Amino acid sequence: MVSMNISLPDPMRAFVQRRIDAGGYASASDYVRDLIRRDQAEDADVDAWLQALDQSIEQGLADADAGRVRDLDAVCDDLIAMLEQGTGKEAG
Repeated sequence: MVSMNISLPDPMRAFVQRRIDAGGYASASDYVRDLIRRDQAEDADVDAWLQALDQSIEQGLADADAGRVRDLDAVCDDLIAMLEQGTGKEAG
């Protein structure tokens, strides 16, 4: 394992020490490694989300090219009608 030195302002150093003293971490290195692992996991989550978004966009474009689309105004009108019917049933 390679060493890396970092500098922290006193309030941050004190915060890390409190985390260690509370028993959450064995050392400052353990704390920093945990932060890096969490950041890596978040980065992987963002990448997965972006890939899913790209796939969704590609599917939408393919649907549009194949004519599997509806006019937005018609969809909104249908939704409003459904909501109004639902509200009328509950109120009545």
